[in-house]
Amino acid sequence: MHEKLIILDFGSQTTQLIGRRVRELNMYCEIIPYNKFPHDATDVKGVILSGSPYSVYDENAFKADLSEIRGKYPVLGICYGAQFLAYTSGGNVEPANSREYGRANLSYINNDDPLLKGIDTGSQIWMSHGDTITVLPDNFKVIASTDDVKAAAYHVEGEQTWGVQFHPEVFHSTDGTKLLDNFLNICGCAKDWTPASFIESTVAELKEQLGDDKVILALSGGVDSSVTAVLLNKAIGKNLTCIFVDHGLLRKNEFENVMKDYEHLGLNVIGVNAKDKFYKALAGVTEPEQKRKIIGKGFIDVFDEEAHKLKDIKWLGQGTIYPDVIESLSITGTVIKSHHNVGGLPDTMKLKLVEPLRLLFKDEVRRVGIEMGMQPHLIKRHPFPGPGLGIRILGDITPEKVRILQDADDIYMSLMREWGLYDKIWQAGVILLPIQSVGVMGDERTYENTVALRAVTSTDAMTADWAQLPYEFLAKVSNEIINKVKGVNRVVYDISSKPPATIEWE
Repeated sequence: MHEKLIILDFGSQTTQLIGRRVRELNMYCEIIPYNKFPHDATDVKGVILSGSPYSVYDENAFKADLSEIRGKYPVLGICYGAQFLAYTSGGNVEPANSREYGRANLSYINNDDPLLKGIDTGSQIWMSHGDTITVLPDNFKVIASTDDVKAAAYHVEGEQTWGVQFHPEVFHSTDGTKLLDNFLNICGCAKDWTPASFIESTVAELKEQLGDDKVILALSGGVDSSVTAVLLNKAIGKNLTCIFVDHGLLRKNEFENVMKDYEHLGLNVIGVNAKDKFYKALAGVTEPEQKRKIIGKGFIDVFDEEAHKLKDIKWLGQGTIYPDVIESLSITGTVIKSHHNVGGLPDTMKLKLVEPLRLLFKDEVRRVGIEMGMQPHLIKRHPFPGPGLGIRILGDITPEKVRILQDADDIYMSLMREWGLYDKIWQAGVILLPIQSVGVMGDERTYENTVALRAVTSTDAMTADWAQLPYEFLAKVSNEIINKVKGVNRVVYDISSKPPATIEWE
């Protein structure tokens, strides 16, 4: 087993970010509900206690018994975690006179403390709490302060336990990663969790898990399912069969291009042209959620039909990633929602699940893909909705509307790559609006379609800003689309951020 760090989740919005920072330091970690510590584990090197939306003295606050953790493992409490350690050890935590939020600087640092090694006075940190520690227990010693917060960081004498009332995991804490690295060194971590080590260990585990069994996997063309396929292929080769369904709502030539990419990777892929089936089912449907359901059910039906043509399939491969796993459990350990990348397959298939990426964050998936020699354009693809262009055509869907949108989108994406903008954007696409407007082409009056360009920057899609693309680029895109895409005479640019808007229009 690989050595690991445990992050006990008390409900903070930044808990996943702590995990990502630790992983970036080449240390494997797991995020676990605050009350689910694996006391039988033999490979745990240390424990981090996360922040929380609660105050430690709230009746409903999440409380954990740390008696079997403190003294046995090095412990670092972050924000609520630090306050919880102090509060449950006899200290006082009270509402701050004013909410301590935003940038601050460390005015005092004990440079002899191993947690703060290499961090200098004046280092910027990020505060985000409404409470503060007003009295520390006797054996809790201050090791860092700001002008307003005396106990910005402390060390418990006689044990390897520390607390910080700021967030080292966020970007604005300039030496935050250094502090986390110092903690890993205190824990004696080897820090050998790399894409190469993940591939080696995962392939070995898959071989043992699957043996000579056969696996079926639904491909979307996206990074998660593609990396899943390559990993499984490394482990079981010809015993993996992939199915890639063309529902007629992919980008221009995407089905053909992706099939070539998969051939290049040596994958056994069955490509299914199901355009007509989907167009027929979607005819006349305008309501967005209904369109999604029709496309989802259609995909499942086609996948199921193809799967039944194969013999002796025992496993279903899925591209589930770590955020999906974390989101599937509340911090009380109850299931909130399930994640199935293929939309929920029929129970009648009676297949066991294999999810080789379930330990990885999105950025780690990309690094693993690059390590395995996958082509950058496959790895760096923008997120693309499962229903495809079906939710970028407002109103009913027809083959002609799909043609218009594919052509316009192809121009937009091609020019974005040509101008070196593609990799700077989280997600981009064209929306076909149910609006005709008057235009003039030559001496003729036209009455044709309007398309909207969308481009956003983001890190996790939870929030997103509209991308401030150069005017010259937008002018070029508009001119190319209007001149080359029959049926379009007007192009607009969406400058809405999320929230209040969404990234997609439907």
